Amino acid sequence: MTENTGFAAYALWNALKLHFTSDSYDYFKYNGKTNVSKQTFSTRKDKYHFYKLSRKYSLEELRDFYVANFVYGKAEWVGELLENGNENYLKWQKINQSLTYTFENDIIYLFDLVDGAEFVSRDDILRPIEGGWPMIITKLMKGKISLESVCIMVDVVGCMPRWERTITEDVIWPTYHRVIKKYTPFIEYDKEKYTNILKNKIKQYA
Repeated sequence: MTENTGFAAYALWNALKLHFTSDSYDYFKYNGKTNVSKQTFSTRKDKYHFYKLSRKYSLEELRDFYVANFVYGKAEWVGELLENGNENYLKWQKINQSLTYTFENDIIYLFDLVDGAEFVSRDDILRPIEGGWPMIITKLMKGKISLESVCIMVDVVGCMPRWERTITEDVIWPTYHRVIKKYTPFIEYDKEKYTNILKNKIKQYA
């Protein structure tokens, strides 16, 4: 395993920053490689922040720490990570350590809304509304369900291509579109297991 030095912490941060903020860079496709150099790193005024992070976390932990902050907070400035990053990291750990529980409860919440007549049918949960986003995104925006559950459901159902064709709103939606696509590969889950969870919940609510 690569030693976690200040430069390694910086290189990892830079790769994940590109992944989450750029459409062209894919962390997994390029195996986290970028064209950063130790010489460039040595001239950065914030390099000591990366040394601090490298002493606090292993590289594996640091990857998760960065991901949590790019998803839940603002990780573009490393000083912000040192001040407030741990709160986002703890939130990320809590959700991912109880991912099945979170996913099941979010599905129940959404399906209960159908029974409560907020939605006409379960299809409305994922169906875009007149060029706008579907109701599942509205519930995500309001903090009613987790981003992880949305990512998993979108992946399991395979509805993103349809959304990309039909959602025309171009102010708010692009941000959510990017984070769903960019974050999903980092979520470690058994797709077959979660597909069956969704199918079983559909049967229960039939």
